[in-house]
Amino acid sequence: MSSVADVAPIPATRTTAGGPRRARKPRSSPILGLVAWLVGLLFVLPVLWMILTSLHSEPDAATNPPSVLAPLTLDGYREFFTGGASPWPALLNSATAAVLSTVVVLLLSIPAAYALSIRPVRKWTDVMFFFLSTKMLPVVAGLLPLYLFAQFSGLLDNIWYLGILYTAMNLPIAVWMMRSFLDEVPVEILEAASVDGAGLIRTLRQIVAPVVMPGIAATSLICFIFSWNELLFARVLTGTRAETAPVFLTGFVTSQGLFLAQVCAASFVVSLPVLIAGFAAQDKLVQGLSMGAVK
Repeated sequence: MSSVADVAPIPATRTTAGGPRRARKPRSSPILGLVAWLVGLLFVLPVLWMILTSLHSEPDAATNPPSVLAPLTLDGYREFFTGGASPWPALLNSATAAVLSTVVVLLLSIPAAYALSIRPVRKWTDVMFFFLSTKMLPVVAGLLPLYLFAQFSGLLDNIWYLGILYTAMNLPIAVWMMRSFLDEVPVEILEAASVDGAGLIRTLRQIVAPVVMPGIAATSLICFIFSWNELLFARVLTGTRAETAPVFLTGFVTSQGLFLAQVCAASFVVSLPVLIAGFAAQDKLVQGLSMGAVK
């Protein structure tokens, strides 16, 4: 009987008379590529149509069917910035609430995910289910208590109160995402850091953060988008001082009718910060969302 050492290893590639044969790469199907392009166009076409409509005059934008070849003009953007109320306070309020909540969410979610992933606490699955269960409550169900609390404490029409609500809204999602990203951190480098005497803060800042930076970018971008686009809380809990950009957009729907070109121009301007942030962080976003996809 032959021993284990006598068994010849299985070759990685087959050999032929001309040398080793390389493994064939899977061919991409033209049909799948066509389907991918169609799905991409399905999401991009409404945005392109909105931009094209914003460059038309109000009579041309209101025609049915819409006039694609109508003359282009910047009147919609001019009316958005100079006609009526200024949009800058609303844009500043949205930026304040979104950036503030995103920063606070990252400061809270990264240590929490570290405790649930790298240094798991007892019954960590119950903790994760508790975070998930907070998203099961409909937003409308908690709107009245939040409104009464804001009215009693004098926080109505306050942008800081809105930032706190956005933090509570995005924190469960951030903890779940960051935990999945932290699962990819090699245990060996953490053990080496512990041997070298690195504390928790130093380990998070100098070792964990660079490894999961794509995940941090993806989490921060998603939290920023959710906060920037939120309408229900901002509509009910704010007035004139803390009005956000989505609430400002609803002001274009008046009793006199819908100014379609102005609405499209305003919608494109309000969408620009999210589009710019997504384009700037697209590499980190793809890496972060694909972390852990291939084991």
